[in-house]
Parts: sequence; C-alpha cells; structure tokens
Amino acid sequence: MPRSLPVPSAPSIPSVPSLPSAPSLRSPLSALSPLSALSALAARRPVVAALAALGPASWGTTYVVTTELLPPGRPMLAAALRALPAGLLLLAVTRRLPRGAWWGKAALLGLLNFGAFFPLLFFGAYRLPGGVASTVGAVSPLLVAAFGAGVLRVRPAPGTLLAGLLGLLGVALLVLRSDVAVDPAGVAAMLLATALMALAVVLAKRWGRPAGVSLLALTGWQLTAGGLVLAPLALATEGAPPALDAGNAAGYAYLGLVGTALAYGLWFRGIERLPASSVSFLGLVNPIVATLAGLLVLGQTLSPWQLAGLALVLVSVLAGQRAARLPTPGARPAVPATPLPGAAPARPAAPANPR
Repeated sequence: MPRSLPVPSAPSIPSVPSLPSAPSLRSPLSALSPLSALSALAARRPVVAALAALGPASWGTTYVVTTELLPPGRPMLAAALRALPAGLLLLAVTRRLPRGAWWGKAALLGLLNFGAFFPLLFFGAYRLPGGVASTVGAVSPLLVAAFGAGVLRVRPAPGTLLAGLLGLLGVALLVLRSDVAVDPAGVAAMLLATALMALAVVLAKRWGRPAGVSLLALTGWQLTAGGLVLAPLALATEGAPPALDAGNAAGYAYLGLVGTALAYGLWFRGIERLPASSVSFLGLVNPIVATLAGLLVLGQTLSPWQLAGLALVLVSVLAGQRAARLPTPGARPAVPATPLPGAAPARPAAPANPR
C-alpha cells in the first residue's frame, strides 16, 4: 500500500511588534475624579496663597462691620465673641482634643494669635488713627523674617527684605495723613501685637500639626484657648454684655464664622504649606481691603498718593511671593510634595550650591 506523503506545514509568520501607544496629552488632573482634581488643584501653591489671602481680606472688613453693625465701646466683647464661640463650634465638629505637649503648644499659639493679640490690637486701635495702626502692622513681614532667622534658621533673602520695606512704604502712603497725632503707648501696643502674631506664624511653621489631627481641630484649639482668656477679660473691663438686636447678632456672626473660623482656618493652612515669609506678605492684603471697603461702603475717596501706595503694596505682596520661592543660604530643605496618582516619580533635587 503506498505511503501518504507528508503535507508540509505553512511557514510561521513572525509576529509584528506592537507600536508604542502615543503619550496621553491629558493633564494629571484630568485623570482624577472631580473631587480629587479639585483637591489637587487646591494644593497648588498659587491657589494655597490665594486662599490664605482670604483671611487678611476678611479682616480688612472688620472696621466697617464694627462701625456699622456692632454696639459701640465694646471692643473686648467683640474680641471674645470672635474667638470663643468659633473655637467651641470647631471643637464640637471635630471632637478632637490636644494630647501631650500639644496642650501647651495650642495654649501658647492661642495666646499669641488671640488672647494677647486682640487686646493689644484694640488698645492700639483706640489710641491711634487707623493709618498709623495699619502702618505699624505692616512691619510684620520684616518681623517674620527676623524670627525665622532665629527660630527656623532660615536666612531672609535680600528680595524678601526689599519687598518688606516696599510694603511698609506702600501702606504708609495708603493710610497715613499729614495731620495725624502719634501716641507712643498706642504705637508700642500695636508693635507688640504685630510681633506676637509674627512669632505665632514662625512657631506654627516650626511645630507643624500633630499626626492625624485636622486643620480645623488645630484651629479650634487655638480659638478656644484664646477665647478663654478674652471672655473673663471682657467681663472684667466692660461688664455684662448688652442686649443685642438683629444687626448686632449678624455682625458678631459674620466676624465669628467668616472673619475668624474660616479666615484663620485658611490662614493656618497657608502657614502650613507656604514659607513663613510668603504668608507674612499676604497679611498686607488687610489694609488694601480696609481701604477699598471704606471707599465702597463709607463713601471715602483716594488721593493720587494713596493710589500709588495701593500699587506699591500689591507689588510688595507679589514680590514677597516670588522672593520666598528662591533658595536661600542656610534654609532648610523643603518637604517633597505628594505626587498625583499615576504621575511619574519626581527626580531627586540637586544639592544646593554652597556659597
């Protein structure tokens, strides 16, 4: 029987390697959910600075709210009602108390930011014209630079000092008048209040935040500590609070919720995520908003010198943000930011060039 011939198999075709896919043109934020994208956007430095500036901006409306809505002659009552109710509200929401060394740290920060700062601020405000008080407060960036050199071991950049002097000159042009009378005790109180707040910025930057504690809880600790100092002080100096009408209640609610709880929460967030000198320059937004509020609400006008001062303050704020980004000899290395999901790992930073 004849044998069947083997059927040759078909030659194998070599597989064609797959072409690499084109790189995605989408930004890292577009690959995230809307909530995650919003959170990542809020963590960017310009957005953090803009949100932190809302704190001093809201403080700039305090004078208008006080004169238009609050009962006259009750500055300590206003201070106590700004701090204590807002602090207790945040404690009730977060349900978190300090532990260990943070009892003392929170008490000290609360005293610097509220318990001692508010009485000195009101004492100086009652003894000085508003222009002089604002000008004294404008030395804050220079004081933060000085405290930062001593506490944080961060040498201030020349651009920071120049921007601080520029901001001081701008505020003086914006709010000072030639016929003002200067009271030495009022100037000393305002200078001490500004120094306390500058020290609080530097200490908050040094201590950071306890692990697992929200920023709202940390804000609540400080507000409560400061409010517990202010409440008996208000009662001792001004007596029992008067009966409040609807306008008074609205004014205190605005100062407590917007001008204190929200404003200081954003301010402390800026301190946590930005260089201390950068945050201090954002405080110069306060006299700008106070001047614009007087212009819009109280019908005040601006002279050419005041317009020039307004421009100088804006330049100072922007220059202060830029100067804070530049590396400074003796500065501590920055903590690397958490990368976005799916983003390539960041390359290690080159070592600083020693001088």
